Amino acid sequence: QVSGGDDEIQQLQKALLDYLDENTEIDASLVFSRKFYIAQWFRDTTMETEKAIKSQKDEDSSEGTHHAKDVETTGQIMHRAESRKTFLRSIIKTAPSQFSTLKMNSDTVDYEDACLIVRYLASMRPFAQSFDIYLTQ
Repeated sequence: QVSGGDDEIQQLQKALLDYLDENTEIDASLVFSRKFYIAQWFRDTTMETEKAIKSQKDEDSSEGTHHAKDVETTGQIMHRAESRKTFLRSIIKTAPSQFSTLKMNSDTVDYEDACLIVRYLASMRPFAQSFDIYLTQ
C-alpha cells in the first residue's frame, strides 16, 4: 500500500528501485534492470510532456480560442512531469549503495510485491492500454 499525498506512481517507482537496490548483491543483472527502469521512466515522462505541449498547441491553432481549463490541465501535467524528472535525476546522482537512505517507508518490498508493482506500472504504459485495440484489429 502507498500512502496518500505524494504521486502514487512515484512512490511505486521508489519501492521498486529500493527492492532492486537491496537485491543487487544476489543478482548482478538487477543493476542493469534498475538503470533501465530509471531511463525508461525518464523517457516516458519526457514523452508525456511533449504530448501535452503538442496537444495544447493543436487545440490553440484549431479553435483559435484559449481555454483556461486546458491550460491548467497542461500546467498540471508539466508540473507533475517536472517533479518526476527531478526525482529520477536525484536517483541517477545517488550511488546505488546510498539509495537505501531514500526508502519511502520502513517496510521492505518482497519479490511478489515487486512483481505486482512491475505489472501495475507496465499496465500504465500506452501499449498495454491499447493492447485490446491491436488484438481486435
